[in-house]
Amino acid sequence: MKDFDSDSSAESDWDERGELAWNEFDWENYLREQDDVVRRYLAHYEGLKHNPERIDEIAHLMGWDQETWNTDDTGETPDVAAASADPGEYDLEPYTLYKNPVFIATKAIYLSLSLAWQRVAADPGRVDQPLALAFQTPLHRGEQHACLAIQALDLGDYAMAISLFKRALRDLNASLSLLDERGAARHRAMAAFREDALPRLFDLREIWLRVMGECRSELERPVDEDDEG
Repeated sequence: MKDFDSDSSAESDWDERGELAWNEFDWENYLREQDDVVRRYLAHYEGLKHNPERIDEIAHLMGWDQETWNTDDTGETPDVAAASADPGEYDLEPYTLYKNPVFIATKAIYLSLSLAWQRVAADPGRVDQPLALAFQTPLHRGEQHACLAIQALDLGDYAMAISLFKRALRDLNASLSLLDERGAARHRAMAAFREDALPRLFDLREIWLRVMGECRSELERPVDEDDEG
């Protein structure tokens, strides 16, 4: 993918590590580091939430500029290509879904929505309890479909990724419909949540639509164009 590094070649990352095997402690440290990356993205997001170009600005702050994290002409990620040239300069970690920029952005924005909703929905006096449950369902389901779509993206199955992103978008639209202005007006806390949540939901939609567009470009590209590369 041109913008979202979908062809991340997990097998080549493992090959570069030789015979090294990780134990549970190594993986726990790895997962904690990736949790920190999500929190760092979210910190940038909160600081730039009033910036209309926040999606691209945060990508820049996270080091995801196109020339840095795109797949190069060899089909390898930049880190792998560089390590192949001089293995002594890099101590590569294995590539996993947790390193995918789309996954990180999706998890971070959904985390902010879930935490904010929990604070509002926990008090029956702040929001009607049927609505509390109804909103939580598409919120959780949308994140699940999006994560599965990103996994398909990493595996190079662009058509499946598009289908799963479509499901995530349906859930996102269901979340938006539950945040109607008339219903939110009945509760001050609900109105405040709606004001903060709407831009985040639209940002998720913008990110996914960008990825879907890149997926369609890949699917429409002639096969012989890949052979020439």
